[in-house]
Amino acid sequence: MYSTVSAIIVLGVLIFVHELGHFLVAKFCGVRVLVFSLGFGPRLFGFRKGDTEYLLSAVPLGGYVKMLGEGKGDDGVELTAEEKPFSYEYKSPWQRLAIIIAGPGANILFAVLVFSVVYLFGVPSLSSVIGEVNHEMPAYSAGFQAGDKVVLIDGQAINDWEQLSSVVRGSGGRELVISYERGNELLETRVVPKRMESKNMFGENVVTYIIGITASGETEIKHYQPGEALIQGLSETWKVSYLTVVGFVKMIERVIPAKDLGGPIMIAQMAGQHAKAGILSLLYFMGIISVNLGILNLFPIPVLDGGHLLFITMEILLGRPVSMRKIEIAQQVGLCLLVSLMIFVFYNDLARIFTK
Repeated sequence: MYSTVSAIIVLGVLIFVHELGHFLVAKFCGVRVLVFSLGFGPRLFGFRKGDTEYLLSAVPLGGYVKMLGEGKGDDGVELTAEEKPFSYEYKSPWQRLAIIIAGPGANILFAVLVFSVVYLFGVPSLSSVIGEVNHEMPAYSAGFQAGDKVVLIDGQAINDWEQLSSVVRGSGGRELVISYERGNELLETRVVPKRMESKNMFGENVVTYIIGITASGETEIKHYQPGEALIQGLSETWKVSYLTVVGFVKMIERVIPAKDLGGPIMIAQMAGQHAKAGILSLLYFMGIISVNLGILNLFPIPVLDGGHLLFITMEILLGRPVSMRKIEIAQQVGLCLLVSLMIFVFYNDLARIFTK
């Protein structure tokens, strides 16, 4: 129950943000929005304000903004001369492009905001204190001991374990000058990282460099000023976006098995775990899902925003709209693909539960 509520909150917020992006840019472009709905299917609750009916619908796995003139006009009824200036169909391709891209764009911007808030309030960071030293590795020969705290590498200040690890792994095997604290003493030594083969997060073999130390597990809460938090938020959004795209590519290349794909049940389980860990953990998880939602919607699959972007781009290049018949056929194919994918991820979720 706890996981279900957390998932509904996370998905509800992200769907609202996505549809709000479409809604605001549509209104800015002078398009009349007929329906703003959170969820699909039967109406649970709603009210009308101005031209728009705001709905909460029964199936919480998405949402939609219905604009005047989408497709063949409103419900197949020919638009009047007075309605055409407020119709999506009669707006320029560039305006329609902006309206469509606003949904995924809102999710990406929301992720920047969420990550920035997390960094503003503080994130736990592994300290650069050494926990264990491998007796067969360069660090032991260089004199490192458990409890030593690395503070400088080649004159560069080391603030946490991630930075320490990054510098060593990216050394290329060259000799490093490392300064470290032992008690009240500041000591210095030289060490040559050892070349090793390991697996990255996608299970691929990669070459890396290590010196044979592990983190002590000590954590420090790092707080950032507003400007710094925003920079970190942008950086984290870029990092998650990059990993999301690479993850999809690796899945197509079958580096990552398709059985690792998760659906709503997996999201619910993870949302519950992050909610128990605290509000900042849940916010961070929400940022990751927001990036995934934004990027997934940009894929050129009919019925997704990326499919609409593809048709509008073709219209700009060809100088004429793509025929409605071709769009309808493509959308039917896209819908079948999307439904098949949903069935597959549900199967994966259930298989993980029953074979755990």
